[in-house]
Amino acid sequence: MTIQELAGLLNGEIIGDPNIEINGIEKIEYAESGQISFIANQKYLRYETQTLASALIISASHTPQRTDVAYIKVEDPYAGFVQLLRVFFPDQTTYPPGVHPQAAVDGATIDPESYVGPTAVVGEGSIVGQNSQIHAGAVVGRNVRIGHNTVIYPNVVIYDGCIIGDNVTVQAGAIIGSDGFGYLQRQTHWEKIPQLGIVVIENDVEIGANCTIDRATIGETRICQGTKVDNLVHVAHNVIVGEHTVIAAQSGISGSTRLGRFNMLGGQVGLVGHITTTDNVIVEAQSGVSKNIPKSGRYFGHPAKEHGLALRQEAAIRQLPDALKELQELKAKLRELEEKLLMKQTS
Repeated sequence: MTIQELAGLLNGEIIGDPNIEINGIEKIEYAESGQISFIANQKYLRYETQTLASALIISASHTPQRTDVAYIKVEDPYAGFVQLLRVFFPDQTTYPPGVHPQAAVDGATIDPESYVGPTAVVGEGSIVGQNSQIHAGAVVGRNVRIGHNTVIYPNVVIYDGCIIGDNVTVQAGAIIGSDGFGYLQRQTHWEKIPQLGIVVIENDVEIGANCTIDRATIGETRICQGTKVDNLVHVAHNVIVGEHTVIAAQSGISGSTRLGRFNMLGGQVGLVGHITTTDNVIVEAQSGVSKNIPKSGRYFGHPAKEHGLALRQEAAIRQLPDALKELQELKAKLRELEEKLLMKQTS
């Protein structure tokens, strides 16, 4: 494709030769002649004069530094890059519809436009909607409902009764609907509490590889519409994750906690059980949330607190060694003065 054609797709302004042919897309530090890249972060400005790319996507405010490279100016260079990724690497995940002879689907209802791969199991009473995919080794329990255009990758396990919406992606190895961690303490042992609820995953959700989402004790664990969950995330029983929330890897949400809409959890964030967060909350990586967050904003620390307060406290902690040294010096001077005063009074 030419720069002219790509700029048309991005609704961008061309600086340079519009007739340059582009045959691929790559990161700026690795790009070669004939490829297009982008600059969206100040850290990568240094590559502009070094890159071998034939074209760069830049922001409207950026001033080009070269005349031998074509530029496409857009409002958001990274969004433009993502858009062109879909152009140069179209979706290849479609499979021919039908049930593989080695799949087990007795008693399930599979839409004829859907695909079920080898060794996959779909339990009795389950329903798989149109244009969905159940890949090799996946196990779908009994009475599960899977919507349209949903992809269940290899070795996913979906337990009985769970509901998966439309346009959902569940990456390999995820487990949906395993028992919640519920036990009653007795004098001599822990007694298991029956986990009788289900997991509901609404439309347009993505669940990362090797995530575990526990079924509710009673009722539902619910992942609401548009939420994106990274790999290795644990969601406990009866949790509700609000719409369009994003959760980074290795985070854990304890039982009966409820997240608001458009929350963002960084990597390795932990939340205790039975708390709530409001909408538009950002919890930074490795923070621990121990109580309700009723106010939108950015939070950080152990326990998590408003970002500005957390930074001031961290700064104060870093000053403690110097403050302690100064305090010890002042105490020594005070003792010296006290000794001199005592000597003066007794002389």
